[in-house]
Amino acid sequence: MQCVKVLGGVVGAAALLGLGIILGHFAIPKGTDSPAPSVSVPQDLDLELLETVMGQLDASRIRENLRELSKEPHLATTPRDEALVQLLLQRWQDPESGLDSAGTSEYEVLLSFPSQEQPNHVDVVGPTGDIIHSCRRSEENLTGEQGGPNVVPPYAAYAPPGSPQGLLVYANQGTEEDFMWLSNQGIQLQDTIVLTRYGGIGRGAKAVNAAQHRAAGLLVYTDPGDINDGKSLPNETFPHSWGLPPSGVERGSYFEYFGDPLTPYLPANPSSFRLDPANVSGFPPIPTQPIGFEDAKVLLCQVNMSIHNRLELRNSSNVLGIIRGAVEPDRYVLYGNHRDSWVHGAVDPSSGTAVLLELSRVLGTLLKKGTWRPRRSVVFASWGAEEFGLIGSTEFTEEFFSKLQERTVAYINVDISVFANVTLRAQGTPPVQSVIFSATKQIPAPGTSSLSIYDNWIRYSNRSSPVYGLVPSLGTLGAGSDYAPFVHFLGISSMDLAYNYDRSKTSARIYPTYHTAFDTFDYVDKFVDPGFSSHQAVARTAGSVLLRLSDSLFLPLNVSDYSETLRSFLQAAQQHLGALLKQHSISLGPLATAVEKFEGAATVLDQHISTTQKGTPDPLQVRMLNDQLMLLERTFLNSRAFPEERYYSHVLWAPRTGSVATFPGLSNACSRATNTGAGSAAWAEVQRQLSILVAALENAAATLRPVADL
Repeated sequence: MQCVKVLGGVVGAAALLGLGIILGHFAIPKGTDSPAPSVSVPQDLDLELLETVMGQLDASRIRENLRELSKEPHLATTPRDEALVQLLLQRWQDPESGLDSAGTSEYEVLLSFPSQEQPNHVDVVGPTGDIIHSCRRSEENLTGEQGGPNVVPPYAAYAPPGSPQGLLVYANQGTEEDFMWLSNQGIQLQDTIVLTRYGGIGRGAKAVNAAQHRAAGLLVYTDPGDINDGKSLPNETFPHSWGLPPSGVERGSYFEYFGDPLTPYLPANPSSFRLDPANVSGFPPIPTQPIGFEDAKVLLCQVNMSIHNRLELRNSSNVLGIIRGAVEPDRYVLYGNHRDSWVHGAVDPSSGTAVLLELSRVLGTLLKKGTWRPRRSVVFASWGAEEFGLIGSTEFTEEFFSKLQERTVAYINVDISVFANVTLRAQGTPPVQSVIFSATKQIPAPGTSSLSIYDNWIRYSNRSSPVYGLVPSLGTLGAGSDYAPFVHFLGISSMDLAYNYDRSKTSARIYPTYHTAFDTFDYVDKFVDPGFSSHQAVARTAGSVLLRLSDSLFLPLNVSDYSETLRSFLQAAQQHLGALLKQHSISLGPLATAVEKFEGAATVLDQHISTTQKGTPDPLQVRMLNDQLMLLERTFLNSRAFPEERYYSHVLWAPRTGSVATFPGLSNACSRATNTGAGSAAWAEVQRQLSILVAALENAAATLRPVADL
């Protein structure tokens, strides 16, 4: 990799020569020129200090952070994006509130931009080629912020250039089922321009499906029924409400994978092998352009698209800030968010970065005063070029794959910190459920009620647990933000935290101005979170979780919570697939036995930890038990399980295309095999997926058993 620039004084380490040194050598003796303050490290989580941190997280400071972060557009690799790199470095190197060290690393990655010389455009043309209607090339300048020179015009990142012309066909959400329905109606799709609405499937999949049915081009719009609860008039939408204006266009990446397109599984360093851009898979196969719903409703005739996107190699920076652990410096708690946005990005991602900066300020102040140093190391990260496909975080995990797998306790992601100001929304792998619950039970919910965040959360989103009774619903992690490479590629217990809206009161699939030029500071200040109390609530939740993970003697990861997930997956497979599998002489018995082994091993480990906590544990005993908790997630990885899916190795959380909500590999394989004959390759794949699951679960159980038992 290129060398890492480390600016300012370094506390507790010698000069940092590279990111590997930042991550790997916390145990270097303290430098004489910059000694670390003497601080007594508590044996366990200090609840008094936890309360101090909760009280010092300031909503008004978060608000001012957001104002600064979102005052200008900061598309990845643009001058403003690089200016924010310097802002983060300045904050994390502050002599009164900074961290032990901070540095940057650059990756040379392939991004996609619209041509300034030849703007993309979409026209309705008549039989003689005359233009009847031209779609907007930019959004309406409603507040003075949409017309600036640095506002990137709406475009589909990585869509190829081209100027197709053809009859328009509406294809709903562009799913395979939608296209099959059109074909069954006798509608010819060859050489047409397909119009779809966002939702249902990913952006890139819409283009792939359209191309498979021989369409020449694709248009995608945001339907007011999906985002505004049907409201579409100018006086019903922003700036009069939080609704998306008629001219609003959702930008986004249409690349199907994540990471740098040219260097899959390799960090995008100068020495790395790069694919030929002409041979890269995962790009949209046909010209594609997003438009606003005001234009979508008038596209009735023959349409001409002229797309002039171009691919460019650009240097994109990650920024890391480090607090060195006092007892276990080689165990990392990572907390991250991306920095880049499509335009001003006040909600996405600056609401998360505003929270990150406030939390790091509070912890940095305690660190500099000498009143606190964590047991384990804390790594704050600002990822680059996430919007183009989780690029910064993926390159980081590729470069430090082994080190991160061996040493990372958990990854906390706070991207969009506040979608709306009603209730918490948390997603994560099962072991992090307990630490999120513990944190939220101790923090008051925003508003006038006396409820905790936990009690408020359970009112809006809950489920019945056979173990705990009624609990808040913890969502699962897909690939929507930078947690993806950590959980799917590295097998690290991960979570994503945000405040959200009441889903019973709106059909909005996401906050309305998502990825548009209307996602501004005033939008957040007036409509999303006036007073910033929900931002403060997320800061407190994330801060409490961070401290519990970094300071607790025993890691607060409850591996038994995986038992409930495994049991529910097994029951779904038995109920919905058992009879079909039996017809093909495939038994779920070994899988059921493996689940039982896991449940038993998890119960025994829980009991062992409980007993050990009551005594005076030997530090090595604690370390061994914590390693069992930390490494459990890794046991569910199998790099050969899904050869068709790049980076997806986690056999429990890979993409599921089958209809049965069970183990994804088994569900997908059964779906593909259903209409094939006995003894087919498809049924052999079902058996392979079952074997992969059994092996993973037995390895997981073995990891949880006493370490002396081989």
